[in-house]
Amino acid sequence: MQIVRPEEVGLSSERLARIDQHLEQRYLAHKKIAGALTLVARRGRIAHLAPLGMMDVERGVPMREDTLFRIYSMSKPITSVALMSLYEHGAFQLEDPVHKYIPAWRDLRVYEGGNYPTFATRPALRPMTVRDLLTHTSGLTYGFMERTNLDRAYRRLGVGDRNKSLDEMIATLAKLPLEFSPGTQWNYSVATDVIGHLIERLSGRRLDVFLRDEVFAPLRMLDTGFFVPADRIERLASNYSRKPDKTLGVEDDRTASAYAQLPAYLSGGGGLVSTARDYLRFCQMLLNGGELDGARILGRKTIELMTQNHLPGGCDIGQLNLGGQFSQVAYDGVGFGLGFSVTLDLARAQTVGSIGEYAWGGAASTAFWIDPKEELIVIFMTQFMPSGTFNFRGQLKS
Repeated sequence: MQIVRPEEVGLSSERLARIDQHLEQRYLAHKKIAGALTLVARRGRIAHLAPLGMMDVERGVPMREDTLFRIYSMSKPITSVALMSLYEHGAFQLEDPVHKYIPAWRDLRVYEGGNYPTFATRPALRPMTVRDLLTHTSGLTYGFMERTNLDRAYRRLGVGDRNKSLDEMIATLAKLPLEFSPGTQWNYSVATDVIGHLIERLSGRRLDVFLRDEVFAPLRMLDTGFFVPADRIERLASNYSRKPDKTLGVEDDRTASAYAQLPAYLSGGGGLVSTARDYLRFCQMLLNGGELDGARILGRKTIELMTQNHLPGGCDIGQLNLGGQFSQVAYDGVGFGLGFSVTLDLARAQTVGSIGEYAWGGAASTAFWIDPKEELIVIFMTQFMPSGTFNFRGQLKS
């Protein structure tokens, strides 16, 4: 995609320069993060692409425009789009019960008390649907929430373990209750990993193969996948975390990374590695109504459906949130569509932007948003955990 002067697409060079100044002065100068890359595109052209700092502090390797990042939960919109491409082939309907495709889940019950392996449970009010998976209203959870006894069971049983297969995860979840009856609350969860399993069941192809054939190859996202090939490993950034003394510690060293080989667990919810330019091609496809450079991934009406708020009663996340504090966006004034957060009320969300803007982020503090009204895409890449430490999204938006 062409890089132009910001003024050619109605943006300000001076204002965009504030992004780099802010990141340099507030974060890089104080060694709060190793490095970052910000990309701003409008009207189909790149107006700002700025690598800053280091991708590898220990070896003094500067951040590059083509640096590879662990995008974690920014995998979720990609996997959701892949599932909806099967929707356009008539492979399923949104209100189909999940047990239609995973028979072992037919009699899932809801947690009331107890510890693994002895739980007190009650019947669910209704079966979990495919739409529940796409909107995080399924009743599933994440082990890292560390909030409930059910979270603890996820950790104990290795739900989402990189060394186990999707099939093993599905079999494990069949033995556990749900946090709540599907459709009654919102809770961030392994639901998108389950969507990856549905893609495999519906398509007859392994998830990595399906994503490559149906999304990455058509969009020429040549650097996106579940692992980094040997000839590209030099472009992978190290991943950092915050130590108790607030200094940076290495979470995953680029020279000995687990991402150097294909994992057993193909996590559609958090397993992909990508570049800013690759993710821009995915976002531009969405903004274009499902097509980019002659490759159509989805129909325009499907994109419109996915980017509406699907939470029951038109609620926002804050009104339905189960109680966990982990998310990639604000709760108030923000709803959830089929794979994305959706801005409903700017005053309640306390942010600038547009109604109808859709977005998400990842555990290593990556973020993106798409503003259809302004024809604007913003992608922020870094490798710093945990993602809630600094409000990069809010600061970039303002």
